[in-house]
Amino acid sequence: EQSNQTAHFLSSLGLKHRDGIAILLDNDLRFLTIAWAAQRSGLYFTPISTFFQAAEVNYILENCEARVLFTKQSILDQTNLTLPPQLTVVTLDRGPSLSWGTAISDFPITPQADAREGAEMIYSSGTTGLPKGVRFDLPLSPVGTVSDLIAKRIEMHGVNDNTKYLSTAPLYHSAPLRYNLMVSRLGGTSVIMRKFDAQQALRLIEQHRITHSQWVPTMFNRLLALPQSARDSADLSSLQYAIHAAAPCPIEVKQAMIAWWGNILYEYYSGTESNGSTAITSAESLTHPGSVGRAFHGTLRILDDDYNILPAGAIGSVYFENGTDFSYFKDEAKTAAAKSPQGFTTLGDMGYLDDAGYLYLKDRKSFMIISGGVNIYPAEIEAELHKMPEIADCAVFGIPDEEFGEAICACIQPQPGVTLEESDVRVWLRQQVAGYKMPKVWNFVSELPREDSGKIFKRKLRAPYWENAGRNI
Repeated sequence: EQSNQTAHFLSSLGLKHRDGIAILLDNDLRFLTIAWAAQRSGLYFTPISTFFQAAEVNYILENCEARVLFTKQSILDQTNLTLPPQLTVVTLDRGPSLSWGTAISDFPITPQADAREGAEMIYSSGTTGLPKGVRFDLPLSPVGTVSDLIAKRIEMHGVNDNTKYLSTAPLYHSAPLRYNLMVSRLGGTSVIMRKFDAQQALRLIEQHRITHSQWVPTMFNRLLALPQSARDSADLSSLQYAIHAAAPCPIEVKQAMIAWWGNILYEYYSGTESNGSTAITSAESLTHPGSVGRAFHGTLRILDDDYNILPAGAIGSVYFENGTDFSYFKDEAKTAAAKSPQGFTTLGDMGYLDDAGYLYLKDRKSFMIISGGVNIYPAEIEAELHKMPEIADCAVFGIPDEEFGEAICACIQPQPGVTLEESDVRVWLRQQVAGYKMPKVWNFVSELPREDSGKIFKRKLRAPYWENAGRNI
């Protein structure tokens, strides 16, 4: 009813189909109410991270052309935003701006006569530059119409009106936002964590008899780090789907989670762009360790630098054919750069296919290190470092080197209470990788910088090395 009222309110402001709003909120249940107001109004809605700095928020607000911003005064008070003059600001708490509750109170709770399906317009995380707004065509379908990709996910993950979904991540990220909207669309229940805590997540699964959940590998690490007594006492018998994506999951971590939770881990590879997607079950992961699965949306193609299709086993850029078309809003150059001459699209990842069509990711192309003319994939080295029990997490990246162009740097986060020496890690890693893959520079840190989605923020680690090297990081 409140989403209908909000939809009527937006219409009263003069917003028409294909116009846009922005949502700058933490994990508040009203986030979904407002998202649904736009979704049922044929509008674009842009969620913005509350962790973004003022410059990033200002850029997105200006770039996305939102006409209304939904936020909280408490959030505005913590930032120094330069709000576009044409923007209407609506706050969910007290403040000088228009109050959401007051603004919608006199509008009807019934649907609009011209209700149509809208769409999210989410900005990429910006780990390698300014965030890019991912925009899809809006055919203005009748409310209730879903895309082919959403229909496939509903079937693949068994989502229905009995679903009880634990949402562990911020709602302004694409996966949690889309899955929560999918669950509510089908009449299921969402249990939304304000902030992730491993012990609380187990309690919520037991308390609410959660059937579906979504995770990133960092969360798995924190779950596995809980005392054995806490893990053994948790009743997880209701859990049917533990879906994970967003970052590479070390093989040992995934196998440990399967050993604990059973064959209910379902991994997928996709992106905000939704240009294609792969999926893999727990059983498949055990026979194809390290793979992110086979394509279920679009057809996988591995291309070399000249856009030739490569055979199985050859490493190249990962593209999808016949997936979902998209564009980067107001950036024709970046949109064109994500497409091959054949019309295939890419997220910028490198990888290869095996003979059965399973995809194995190597790394982001932008993270690939070229040292002495040799291509080195940081993710491969990181995967080996993850096997060392004393290491909690790590990040490997390239830094400037006068002789070889680039050298390898490794940042290591030891397990709590563990003291690691460079010589210890060197001796261990040298038994796992070739000499040319050994890091030249080692840093040991208590905590690696992360985005709020759990991904390691490599840009922050690389920036000090490259800021005077004349290279785009």
